[in-house]
Amino acid sequence: MQDSVRNFGNHRRLPDLYILDIIVSVPAQQPITWWGTFSGSPENMFTGIGFWALFAVFFPAATGIMAGANMSGELKNPRGSIPVGTMSAIVLGTIIYLLLAYWLIRSATPDELVNNYTIMIERAAWTPIVVAGLLGATFSSALSSIVGAPRILQALGDSSILPKSKWFAIRTQSGEPRNSIIFTGAIVLIALMLRNLNAIAPLITMFFLLTYAMINVVVFMEQSLNLVSFRPLFRIPLAASFLGAAGCLFVMFTVNSTFSLMAMVVVLSIHGVLLRKHLKAPFGDVRSGLFVALAEWAAKKVNEITVSRERAWTANLLVPIEDPQELRGMFNLIRDISYPKGFIKILGLTGKVDEMELYLRLPDITRSFQDEGVFSSWTIIDAPSFEDNLIAGMEALGGAFFRPNILFLRPPLSKQREEDIRKIIQKASHIRTGVVIYAAHPKSGLGRHKSINVWIDDKSPDWDISMDLGNMDLAILIGYKLKRKWEASMNLISAVGEEGQKRKAEEYIKTLAELARLPNVNTYALEGDIESIVQKVPQVSLNIFTLSHEPDFEFIRRMVELTGSSCLFTLDSGEENALA
Repeated sequence: MQDSVRNFGNHRRLPDLYILDIIVSVPAQQPITWWGTFSGSPENMFTGIGFWALFAVFFPAATGIMAGANMSGELKNPRGSIPVGTMSAIVLGTIIYLLLAYWLIRSATPDELVNNYTIMIERAAWTPIVVAGLLGATFSSALSSIVGAPRILQALGDSSILPKSKWFAIRTQSGEPRNSIIFTGAIVLIALMLRNLNAIAPLITMFFLLTYAMINVVVFMEQSLNLVSFRPLFRIPLAASFLGAAGCLFVMFTVNSTFSLMAMVVVLSIHGVLLRKHLKAPFGDVRSGLFVALAEWAAKKVNEITVSRERAWTANLLVPIEDPQELRGMFNLIRDISYPKGFIKILGLTGKVDEMELYLRLPDITRSFQDEGVFSSWTIIDAPSFEDNLIAGMEALGGAFFRPNILFLRPPLSKQREEDIRKIIQKASHIRTGVVIYAAHPKSGLGRHKSINVWIDDKSPDWDISMDLGNMDLAILIGYKLKRKWEASMNLISAVGEEGQKRKAEEYIKTLAELARLPNVNTYALEGDIESIVQKVPQVSLNIFTLSHEPDFEFIRRMVELTGSSCLFTLDSGEENALA
């Protein structure tokens, strides 16, 4: 019965005379087994076959209704023809298959159905027309496969999706995808050489079911997102697509869990290859709509609750650029501070270089950051001065949900720029944005990235630790991020100004390292001011100091000279917490 069902199922476009000839024959009276264990076939020694195994063999026969969809490029009016043709084929095919199954069980005994694969021919009113119908249906099935599948391959080749896409995309002068037909024929020949189609029928069924499941998933997602771009002329209930996807997955793993996993691995592997190709659809795809909708939903939910960003803190840098050449010595440091979860917003400021140069260079810079695994974007602000430019950019970005939380600056080179930087720092504090000033050493740069000093503020005489560390959270967090990225050693150092406070300072720093969960750090507490003890501490690639709201730019320049290294100076925004 298993092969009988397969044979009749594969003849899915039975000629009218064939069907009529069978119907007019006189059936016998046999009991019907609607559900349960069936008799089996010679291939399985008549041990019986369950419903789902029978379903796996029969199911591919019903996939011929997709032939019209496969040839959509050849149809004059695919939008109107495919829905009507597909639904008509489903209804008509279902009626025919049910009538044939009923006729078979009423016309022959179970033993005859199991042992005699030509029972339908023998019981027909006129044998020759049934044979002709079987041959016609067989050739029709083969023709639809030769016509439909190669055109899908050819279309994939046109889109450069397949390996050797140019070869698959070739058409003859008459428009036939010759190479794709040859490839399809080779696959069919290999399948026929196995000489046991029942063995591969479950695997084929898995791919069909997975295809239908994904179609339902895509429809369900598009309907759920309520995007204006999803405007189907043929609508179905939301529950139908959900149940369709769930039903396909259920049947897959019920029929054969091994083949189901194999099919899913193959499909996911193909999906991974396509993602690496970075293919661009003309109007985007469902993933972009899904991610945008999820981001909007998450943003709305976050705004409905009390927002605390301390545990979810990431280093989101705002980097003002007047000349793209300025990034040459800072690129790696900016990337390492933001990596892996932060982002970089490059703010192009007009005035120093031609505006068109910014438009040409900034996209390349952002792509370079993205190639290094850090999300980056850019924009340009056109205002009369550096101060106006930068403040305008900060104000514009301050209301964004994903806004920069650290302003990355370089030390000013003139007195006028110093005043501008002070006003900018005051503005950053007002909108709760942290500030980092990077002072690069002219010769050593960042060295070998092997060690970092983080300077802890002198808290004499009160060295009691609390959740409020003052202005040290950003320095500690950046130091820890660079320690991890560089795989470097890290030192916590404090210059103790008052005598007799050294022991309390040492205990404070050790407790801070423990509460902040900073592994493998060295702690130092030395009496004196920073300038007097800087020669006594370890020489490192980078020194990190805190920055006051009224920065001393002379002190910044002296520290670079005295330490012999590049230095970072940090000012908290109030939204960081190194102990969180």
